[in-house]
Amino acid sequence: MPHPTPLRTLSADEARGQRCAHEERADALTAAHRERKQRGEKHAVEDFLFTYYPFSPARLRRWHPGWRTGYETAADVDAEGRPLIADVDEAGHRSWYVDSPGPDAVRRADVERYLAERADAFGFMTRLLRASTLTRRRPEFGCFGLHEWAMVHRVPEGTQRHEDLPLRLSPAETDAVVERENLICSHLDAFRFFTPSAAPRNAFEPTRATQVENDNPACLHVGMDLYKWAMKLTPLVPSDLVLDCFEHARETRVLDMEASPYDVRPLGYGVVPIETPAGKAEYVRRQRELATRADALRERLLDVLDPLTGRSP
Repeated sequence: MPHPTPLRTLSADEARGQRCAHEERADALTAAHRERKQRGEKHAVEDFLFTYYPFSPARLRRWHPGWRTGYETAADVDAEGRPLIADVDEAGHRSWYVDSPGPDAVRRADVERYLAERADAFGFMTRLLRASTLTRRRPEFGCFGLHEWAMVHRVPEGTQRHEDLPLRLSPAETDAVVERENLICSHLDAFRFFTPSAAPRNAFEPTRATQVENDNPACLHVGMDLYKWAMKLTPLVPSDLVLDCFEHARETRVLDMEASPYDVRPLGYGVVPIETPAGKAEYVRRQRELATRADALRERLLDVLDPLTGRSP
């Protein structure tokens, strides 16, 4: 099978300009988190994207043009041949990249190596993304964000996951919400944090083996996970799309916590009281908007990946 080749080649100046723009945007998105970390402070809402997902601000800052775009290798070194970016070695080689031979070398994502070494992961991610599009799977809008409530069910006061945040209701009232509502969480990485008393109340027992069949396109965590998959798919995926997924995940996390049993008003957020009919309606309205935006990002990811799916060993 022929090697995939870039459809476009950036000059060194064009590549430097794109990298600089990406770094500035990434720095702006992570500035508050980095400043808090220097002060030793935590933020239960915004820090989630750096604690739940294993990607540092430095890694998010690394620019990748995507597999369809190559660029002149001079963009990665200065006039004296010193690397300009973190993931360039002393010889000027970027990880997960390959250079064309000759004096006018062009650097591109090493698609062949990625697909060879990460074949199983690549196949899983593309199947998951394809299966959870709104055109292929009916979204479920009846979960009401109860996963966060199930994570504190019958937990002694003061020992909940976000110990710095108070509960909006009393522990007994919080437990009562879990016990009278239907738990239908299908997201594995949310379900695994359910308390022992809440887990048996869930309609599903999601596993990694059934994730492709279970992921709900409307699930907030499925939408946030687009950021995880985009990061894991670098350097194939262009960095502007990665940052778009990051911004979506950050916005989605706001609803995730506003609808939770925690009181996030001291942090400047609102409340979506899903224990009431009005709160449920508000949750679903915002969930629908987020699901539509998530699906647009999912389709953009698939547009990048689909030409490569036949190449995976």
